[in-house]
Amino acid sequence: MALIVGIGELLWDVLPSGPQMGGAPANFACHARALGAEAMVVSRVGDDPGGHEIIGRLQALGVDTTGIGIDPVHTTGQVDVVLGEGGQPSYTIHDDVAWDHIEATPRLLEIMATADVVCFGTLGQRGPVSRAAIRELVSRCGPHALRVLDVNLRKEYFSRDLVHESMLAVNVVKLNDEELSILSPMLGISGDTPREQLAGLLEAYDLRLIACTRGGEGSLLYDGTTFCEHPGMETTVADTVGAGDSFTSALT
Repeated sequence: MALIVGIGELLWDVLPSGPQMGGAPANFACHARALGAEAMVVSRVGDDPGGHEIIGRLQALGVDTTGIGIDPVHTTGQVDVVLGEGGQPSYTIHDDVAWDHIEATPRLLEIMATADVVCFGTLGQRGPVSRAAIRELVSRCGPHALRVLDVNLRKEYFSRDLVHESMLAVNVVKLNDEELSILSPMLGISGDTPREQLAGLLEAYDLRLIACTRGGEGSLLYDGTTFCEHPGMETTVADTVGAGDSFTSALT
């Protein structure tokens, strides 16, 4: 069974309907487990009721939580989510929480060498401690592994250097159409169409695959030779929180 690891933020999304366990890497791992893979989350929660509840929920879903540290000082992460038109979310992300202090322990470094897929994003790297830990963990993956960057741009928590260095560390990138329009000029990628921009990013960063989600218009994938396009399916949108994470888990 493939070992799939999500590394980064682990938190409570506080939605109008109530709190939901969240964080892109955790969402990714839960979907991967539901699809039949062995899944692990690497992150950090506070030594508080919210942190212990997250661990319990992940374990109930069959997700390996041995990579989740307990922080005696910092609280479990929280994001306040407001849903706008069409179910599109806006976020207020609490700062300096437990997942900003992930540790690359010797045991986790050993596990990473056996992982088949590892997925991380930009938000989990907003602080220097977790950024260094994530980079070290990803660097220990074997040559066979898919190293996936699910870009997940959030407000002020990214920069050109952060995105550039992250893309150099991976061989698969997933982003959405809005992120593509932001990153292409930021990274000096020319192209008048999404296909040209995706091809430019894949070539510039020597990727195996790049995938772009486009909301109701489906998705577009490119592997350096062939574009694969899906027009999407009609559905009634409730909210889109976590939708991209489910796409990434199915993709890998």
